[in-house]
Amino acid sequence: MKKTLVVDIGGTHVKLMMERSEHRMFDSGPRMGPSDFIARLKEHTHDWKFDNISIGFPAPVRGGKIVRNPKHLGNGWVDFDFRKALDKPVQVINDAAMQALGSYREGRMLFLGLGTGLGSALLLENMLFPLELGDLPYRDRDIIENFLGIPGIERLGLDEWKREVIFAVTQLKKSFIADYVVLGGGNVHRFDELPDGIERGENENAFLGGLRLWEEDSRTGKSKWLIL
Repeated sequence: MKKTLVVDIGGTHVKLMMERSEHRMFDSGPRMGPSDFIARLKEHTHDWKFDNISIGFPAPVRGGKIVRNPKHLGNGWVDFDFRKALDKPVQVINDAAMQALGSYREGRMLFLGLGTGLGSALLLENMLFPLELGDLPYRDRDIIENFLGIPGIERLGLDEWKREVIFAVTQLKKSFIADYVVLGGGNVHRFDELPDGIERGENENAFLGGLRLWEEDSRTGKSKWLIL
């Protein structure tokens, strides 16, 4: 059985996962570009043996290629060839989409990641739709991630931020006619309770999503998941 290294690149940290119990981490941040990332990834995994790599990346990804530089990292990521740099089979997907894939059970699921910004994805059966809802226009002529992400906590205060999140998530659930919403990301732990139809995601679901990227349909031999 092939072993997969799952890499979850965030705006503040890069998480590395080989098994559910094998996790490592290093800092990212606004000055980290692809060459620095590759060097530090190799440094932190030199003693791990793996066959392929799944990378969750905090920017739009189409056809396995990054199409826009991330807001919270350095530049130089667009069309970067991870497979060539790492000399391994690599699949690259939006980071929120990877966690959404690992969170999915059934039906029509909307995933929202409360982190540095606002990650988002929609799943229906075997179809995964990465989204960029963080760029939606919001109040005060700003975008929604600046209210629901970390800047929103600083802007509104914790209690008001929590009310804002529940209001916005409830409306988004209606807008996407979702059966349920999974709230993931590092800030979901700030909620003690969530309303019906909104579930708490687990960070380890990013690891499961990374594994699922390599699943094949037994009838066709092609990927089980259609990433649109």
